[in-house]
Amino acid sequence: MKVLFDSLSRRLGSLLPGELLPSELPQLLSPARHSLLLDQRRATMIVNRVRLFALLFAVLTPLWAVIDIMVFDFALWSGLALFRLLASSAFVCLLLFYRPSGDLFDAYRAITLLFAIPTLFYVASHTLLGTHQLSEFSAAVATGYAFLPFVLMAGLAIFPLSLQENLALASLLLLAQGLAGYLGWSTLNWPSYAGGFWLLILIAGVTALASMSQLAFMITLVRQAIHDPLTGILSRGSAEEILDLHWACAQRNAAPLSLAFIDLDHFKAINDHFGHEAGDRTLCDFASHLQAQLRDSDSLLRWGGEEFLLVMPNTGLAQARLALQRLQQRRFGRRPDGQALTASIGLAERLHDHATDCRSLLELADRRMYLAKQGGRNQVCGHHAHSAWQPANLLEEREP
Repeated sequence: MKVLFDSLSRRLGSLLPGELLPSELPQLLSPARHSLLLDQRRATMIVNRVRLFALLFAVLTPLWAVIDIMVFDFALWSGLALFRLLASSAFVCLLLFYRPSGDLFDAYRAITLLFAIPTLFYVASHTLLGTHQLSEFSAAVATGYAFLPFVLMAGLAIFPLSLQENLALASLLLLAQGLAGYLGWSTLNWPSYAGGFWLLILIAGVTALASMSQLAFMITLVRQAIHDPLTGILSRGSAEEILDLHWACAQRNAAPLSLAFIDLDHFKAINDHFGHEAGDRTLCDFASHLQAQLRDSDSLLRWGGEEFLLVMPNTGLAQARLALQRLQQRRFGRRPDGQALTASIGLAERLHDHATDCRSLLELADRRMYLAKQGGRNQVCGHHAHSAWQPANLLEEREP
């Protein structure tokens, strides 16, 4: 499986030169490695396009009844008109009552509902048409119903989806086409049906490429918008969205959330004595060194200058303190003169500090970082059981 995955990644890389970084290519195959911000923005786009699609179908679905009444008898027309009315009402409900929440599973539900409505309409109408004797002219008009799966399959192209997501939705449409063929088994024109099924598979392949191309473009734009151009880590401009996402998740799951404000000690002296290029290299080395030791769920942001913010979800105060201790024991890197690079750190945790919102938690970590600097630098300042603002040297602190 891993060999197949790597092979697909290399193929995609050759098809999309210059658009994605090599490390981002697996994101085209599966949503498992997508960042929280990419998931949020993609979810919003998917729901908005679902609503646009629903508006189009809500208007066009009942209009075709005018064509039906001119070619079908009243009994058949009334049955088809009922199906159209129900489908159109479902599209209107989807349009009016579904709003973007930034949650990817909400987006999955929205797109599933969008394609389930016309799929059910297709299966029901195909079954009803099979029970009536049609004239040559009315049979020709009825073939228009057979094009609905092709329209739906082509419609997948407007969504930024990974290959895995696209295949899941395309499989549902292929399954519906197979079900319709099974229900009309006795009157099925097998050569025509087989040709149509093959064409549907071909369209599925084209729409998968179109969806992945949209996803690649979105990944590139999100990376450029949320990452610091110097260090390559997340920028302060993305901080509000990241904090809101982590805070909402922590509240929903009654989970801890720790923030660590990190300020590199005596960084101005590096710029003054060794130049700004040496300062930039020090920042990049620090960011890459720290990023390599963090969990996938942690987020490291460059707050500005030599200040960084580390977001640690599902991490209590004691766990965060131990994690920072391990990081400092492994060193944050070195200054241009070869001395160890140190940092002053302010630590705050949602549950332990009884924070009411992410802004107050952020301000608390910021204030504690300044207390760590005032206390002599190269230390962490956090809330302790017997001394609310006691700074503690991480190299000496131990858990009780």
